[in-house]
Amino acid sequence: MTKVRKAVITAAGRGTRMYPATTTIQKEMLPLMDMDGICKPAIQIIIEEALQSGIEEVCLVVNPHNREQIENHFAPLSADVMRTFKGKDWALLQSARIQEIAARLTFVVQETPEGYGHAVFQARKWVGNEPFLLMLGDHIYTTTEPSRCARQVMDVYEQYEASVSAVQQTPSELLHLFGTVCGNRIADVPPVYEINSIVEKPAIDFAEANLRQAGLLHGMYLCFFGMHVLKPAVFDFLQYAIDNNLREGGEFQFTSAQERLRASGDRYLAFEARGDRHDIGIPFGYAQTQAALALQSVYKEQMLASLVRNLAVPQKNVPTAFL
Repeated sequence: MTKVRKAVITAAGRGTRMYPATTTIQKEMLPLMDMDGICKPAIQIIIEEALQSGIEEVCLVVNPHNREQIENHFAPLSADVMRTFKGKDWALLQSARIQEIAARLTFVVQETPEGYGHAVFQARKWVGNEPFLLMLGDHIYTTTEPSRCARQVMDVYEQYEASVSAVQQTPSELLHLFGTVCGNRIADVPPVYEINSIVEKPAIDFAEANLRQAGLLHGMYLCFFGMHVLKPAVFDFLQYAIDNNLREGGEFQFTSAQERLRASGDRYLAFEARGDRHDIGIPFGYAQTQAALALQSVYKEQMLASLVRNLAVPQKNVPTAFL
């Protein structure tokens, strides 16, 4: 069995959909209260999931503008700051935890914004000849299962020793947001599929004709969950696209490299993750993420009571956002 030791987390996006907040704070550094009741930047929550799932080393793909801000968060506290936390043992414990995380981190820079595939490619040298967990820097995951979502996808890889993408059943009206797959079901617990097609953000008509998955309700499709464990061969297909300037929408897409990896004959699986994905890169998703974390946190009872109180109060008209 090949153990998955390394994780790549892409955090090079500019966060334009979260403007104007992201003019002063990088998207990945937006604060959230985690399930342990501690307020952390989103990127720390994502890294902690990887480490809690058994990952030993993490590579963050950053851009030239956000690297310093993220590195500063993981830097040791100065003596002056340490003094302000005197008597606050919880804060000192968190500081020690952050230093443990920092010891596992490597940074690589995507100098120019040329797409998700281009961002992932920056980690090729660091990954080397090992399988790696790939996560997004703007997605938080929750689950009621004993295993975190990252551990689930790692378990499937280690069982089959094949590249695997976590997927989730998704309605057709959301296909424009996700890469979509279909294939032959080979296991039931969890549901695992041998993929025979991968398409990035397909049109509904195309999906209806080409991506229907047996066993799913009409109008439901298997869409990427945002986590993958991949063999390093995927970098060869990213290299091919970059060398031949094979852009889509002006960018190097990662989904195309995944499809080329599958079409090469290298076994590629999907499995239905037991959990929920939350996108902090959009305003509603950010609010939804905090609600999901709070409802699984040490403050669950207070959160539920607050929601009940708010729902019981008649809502006034809310002004629409500026367009």
